Amino acid sequence: MKKLLPTSTAGSLPKPAWLAEPETLWSPWKLQGTELIDGKQDALRVALQEQQQAGVDIVSDGEQTRQHFVTTFIEHLNGVDFENRKTVTIRNRYEASVPSVIGPVSRSKPVFVEDAKFLRSQTKQPIKWALPGPMTMIDTLYDAHYQSREQLAWEFAKILNQEAKELEAAGVDIIQFDEPAFNVFFDDVNDWGIKCLERAIEGLECETAVHICYGYGIKANTDWKQTLGNEWRQYEEVFPKLQKSNIDIISLECHNSRVPIELLALIRGKKVMVGAIDVASNEIETPEEVAHTLREALKYVDANKLYPCTNCGMAPLPRHIASAKLSALSKGAEIVRGEVLGARS
Repeated sequence: MKKLLPTSTAGSLPKPAWLAEPETLWSPWKLQGTELIDGKQDALRVALQEQQQAGVDIVSDGEQTRQHFVTTFIEHLNGVDFENRKTVTIRNRYEASVPSVIGPVSRSKPVFVEDAKFLRSQTKQPIKWALPGPMTMIDTLYDAHYQSREQLAWEFAKILNQEAKELEAAGVDIIQFDEPAFNVFFDDVNDWGIKCLERAIEGLECETAVHICYGYGIKANTDWKQTLGNEWRQYEEVFPKLQKSNIDIISLECHNSRVPIELLALIRGKKVMVGAIDVASNEIETPEEVAHTLREALKYVDANKLYPCTNCGMAPLPRHIASAKLSALSKGAEIVRGEVLGARS
């Protein structure tokens, strides 16, 4: 029987200090050449072991082999110039120096497939792999070639589909597309963003997920959250169309956020990865706090469709805090799992 309330992370975990500067996004590697390749694999093994020790059911690579959840994928594509950088405003929130699209984009070789094969060789547990979504990719670039957000997104969707099919062949059970941009550009999401995402998952047999969050616990995001008022209703704009989409799982943040839990009713019938761990705080949740978030979600999501998760990636957190938070997630899920199974018997 498949495990009830299987736990997972939204994506990144902190990197060891010997691989990259801790608690930093876009942190440069401390190793080079074959040492870097070995170091990334060692870090992946450590991230896997930390998840296993914490009792996480659906494991990931912790994004140990990439500097950033979007740009590392883009680095491997043709048509993008990383030398000729431009400053853009990402998600209408903060400025960043990003690469430029200078010609037709294409993928000449797999990006994460070897890493996924390595993870698959290390565990028999279900594995989840995160890719950037098309809309979040175009928001992390300067486009000097297509000069059309929509056209560039469709090109990226085709490339992501090629990568996703090879990840599935490598043994990945769930492919997740990270789309924090879905919480910002509502008209684009409904006009073409969800369609682009469906192009990215075309022909996949494995489960697919879209992760829509309010971002890492970095200052630009926490400052933005202060402007959103007492209720964060962004999900309301995109959930109705996502509910009708071909995506299997919707991943969102719930714990310590001002998202009204009843918005989950808008995606009834979908599997839901409920963020029950706050990644913007170093305070470690108690198992009971996690259980409370999950119980609230169960009012709107069937138990066999609820996947306890973290709100977002944990790369900027200290390692010991991330590990403790994962343990709390597992223990909280265990409490609620017992309650659900007890009520059924």
